[in-house]
Amino acid sequence: MDLSTHKEEIDIVSKRANKEKVEFQGKHLLLELYGCNPQKLNDELYLRCAINNSAKLAKASVINLISNKFEPYGVTAIALLAESHLSIHTWPESSYAAVDIFTCGVNMCPELASQFLIDNLEASKHFLKTINRNYPFYIENQVREAI
Repeated sequence: MDLSTHKEEIDIVSKRANKEKVEFQGKHLLLELYGCNPQKLNDELYLRCAINNSAKLAKASVINLISNKFEPYGVTAIALLAESHLSIHTWPESSYAAVDIFTCGVNMCPELASQFLIDNLEASKHFLKTINRNYPFYIENQVREAI
């Protein structure tokens, strides 16, 4: 299988009682990056900037960033978004990174964040799975109340 162009898309569709399709609510991208620049994958500050920039490119609002550098190598960085989250886990010794981008809202462009990370981490191959998510119809008319 050629991972450099492999993309898989899954629709998780909720139905209304009258069987109409529920309006789109979110996308969850699972991105595997292979053949990345190992120095970048081990640079905590670089990765914090990369996920921050990729989230903003996707039109997300970054609320907070948290990261951890492991010894002897590897980084985990997570951007908490108003629209959900973006995370990266790296294995520089294998030139590999796993990225999770979950966004909601019709104005989000998580594919732009994905392409930004592919390019900036210099991935020679990648595998992208997209899951389209919708909320269950039984919560459609529920309103959140302040606690």
